[in-house]
Amino acid sequence: MSATRQSLIGLGIAGLFVLSWLGVHFGAIFTISLGWETLGLTLALIVLQSWLSTALFISAHDAMHGSLAPRWPRLQRAVGRLALMIYAGIDYRAFEPKHFDHHKHVGTGRDPDFHVENPRQFAPWLVAFFSRYYTHAQIGRITLVAIIYMLTGAGLANIVVFWAVPALLALLQLFYFGTYLPHRHGEDTFADRHRARSTRFPELLSLLTCFHFGGYHHEHHLYPSEPWWRLPARRQRERSKSSAYEPRRSST
Repeated sequence: MSATRQSLIGLGIAGLFVLSWLGVHFGAIFTISLGWETLGLTLALIVLQSWLSTALFISAHDAMHGSLAPRWPRLQRAVGRLALMIYAGIDYRAFEPKHFDHHKHVGTGRDPDFHVENPRQFAPWLVAFFSRYYTHAQIGRITLVAIIYMLTGAGLANIVVFWAVPALLALLQLFYFGTYLPHRHGEDTFADRHRARSTRFPELLSLLTCFHFGGYHHEHHLYPSEPWWRLPARRQRERSKSSAYEPRRSST
């Protein structure tokens, strides 16, 4: 696939995610009246916005690896910065080197995504993960935007329910499916130096849980320049190559 075509597809998908997230974000915060009569709609919007928040992070992640829009690197980085900022006030420039440290030092004490002291336990690992990435500046940016929203008519409860809660749920989703399951220590051993495993979910479940970064996490570490939407095809190509070199059994 040419760099131009990959870039157009990547930007189109990322743009759809950004616009969808913004539509739900502003629509829910400024127009939904919280109460028992809107409980079903509220829960549905929380689930949808959590998934879209995960999508924003994955789009920024592809931008870091140069796979979102390789034809236009400046635009790619701008989309990545926007995606992380609207998701949860995250500074793209501060986050990017930490992510590359993860790839360079995966599964070691220098890996910011790994917890050496608790390589199997979910809760301590999550707390350490959160503390390494969330900053006072980020909280300050979120607070400032929340104040602006309230000054323009939004209620604090709506801001919490439709922004804070989905952002935290997306964090849990990203951590559990995209970090903890692929990198935790278990009875099985890792295949190679990447110290990563793919969870082997069915393709649709892999998409819904973490945009293939759980179901195809090992493939991502092997081929970090592949965009999230091409990881299933990458696995299939590698399987086809392997089968092509397998010796044929005699028919006699």
